[in-house]
Amino acid sequence: MNKHNISKYDPATSLLSAVSGFETLYGVEAKNEVCHFCGGQHTILPIEETIAVGFGNALLTKNNECIYSEMDANSCSDYMTVSQAEDLAVTDPKHDWRIHLIAPFCELHYQRQGERHWVLYAKGAGFA
Repeated sequence: MNKHNISKYDPATSLLSAVSGFETLYGVEAKNEVCHFCGGQHTILPIEETIAVGFGNALLTKNNECIYSEMDANSCSDYMTVSQAEDLAVTDPKHDWRIHLIAPFCELHYQRQGERHWVLYAKGAGFA
């Protein structure tokens, strides 16, 4: 089993998944941030951040379907922010919304797990 997947047999996480309408993923641990649901620690994507990496690609997905891609933006002013992604997600919250930041030497993946609560669930070495 993927260490980031929540067990279907854990009553607390099963309840959260049932309320959310999709499977919620464990957050990647970080310092000084306490999870309100599980008592663990995780990193949250700031709402004012821009969904862009410059060299690479940044994506917003809903149930694995691409809603926004940095590569499709015509200029920097067309880049989406996390706040704009939140505005979309709030109108359709029972779906699996994710933000993927894929750059050289760094890859970060966030899942929306409540209002203004984008949790880092996976990170990697990027594509270089």
